[in-house]
Amino acid sequence: MPTPTSQSSSRPVNVAVVGLGFMGVTHLKSYRQITSARLVAVCDAVRLPVNGVIPGVSGNISDADAFKLSDDVKVFRNVEDVLADPTVDLVDLCVPTPLHHPQALAALKAGKHVLCEKPLARTSALAREIVAAAAKAKGFLMPAMCLRFWPEWSWIKHAIQANTYGKVLAARFRRVSEPPGWSRDTYFKGDQSGGALLDLHIHDVDFIQFCFGRPRSVYSSGLSRFSGAMDHVVTIYQVASGAAVYAEGTWLMSNGHGFNMTCTFNFERATVDYDLSRGAEALLLFEEGQPRRVIRCQEPDGYIGELAHMIDSIQSGRPPSVVTVQDGLSAVEICEAEEESIKTGKPVSLAPG
Repeated sequence: MPTPTSQSSSRPVNVAVVGLGFMGVTHLKSYRQITSARLVAVCDAVRLPVNGVIPGVSGNISDADAFKLSDDVKVFRNVEDVLADPTVDLVDLCVPTPLHHPQALAALKAGKHVLCEKPLARTSALAREIVAAAAKAKGFLMPAMCLRFWPEWSWIKHAIQANTYGKVLAARFRRVSEPPGWSRDTYFKGDQSGGALLDLHIHDVDFIQFCFGRPRSVYSSGLSRFSGAMDHVVTIYQVASGAAVYAEGTWLMSNGHGFNMTCTFNFERATVDYDLSRGAEALLLFEEGQPRRVIRCQEPDGYIGELAHMIDSIQSGRPPSVVTVQDGLSAVEICEAEEESIKTGKPVSLAPG
């Protein structure tokens, strides 16, 4: 990553969102909640606004209804025009996975700051090229790993760091969904999307390394049904602390099931359980000798949190610290190790990150 600079600025950061599908619209809505960000441009090769309105797209977490642009927002069809615009400070890449690598490299070369949706790239080899470019670039690059900023999950991470309930004995993660109902031309081509392994499961992979460090090894089972890549995966992770950690990610749920994400942490003196489907009671604490307690977090959602962190990093002149470009590479490397384990039927060791 670039070295920190002593320069800081309170000027709003000018943002261009590239890719106007579900995640692009989600980011547009989030930027409206961040006073230090100013949307100056949007870009999409196909989904252009009509009379200033971007149609909504159904997705996992947010209800992506239509989005009305301000009259002063520029609309581009080609990313090259975004990169040539001197008013743009931050390029937010919400494009399909195959475009992450070329567009991130081009944006860094143009001197822009870059927020890149997950995965950082389709392969670890391509991700390493992004890491190398980011190390030499004027701008900062941050992978958009939103779970690190999700209020309830951030609360769990803090409980681990503070040793509030003792060490973690075991942790379970589950992220399940119907196959994507949008952009199937991309998602159902596993050589491009990476299937559920790289599109869905990678969120939990990243949070596991956030909480426990890079795993020493993975042992996985899984299968392909829709994409030709891994559409279902279950993995056991060997971590340095010795905790029993495993995760499931899948696109195999039948129509009508929808999306859900859960995690359970068994500490020495408490159990913490998160289930998105419980709504306002998503995060529950079961502490020894105490009645069950609902943990209510007041922070904005993880999308706003991650974007605000990037904006603050740019204004302060300090590289993003909650999630780094190296973290984005590591998450792809872990997923590739899981795929290798599925294919060989054996545990796969990971070199230290």
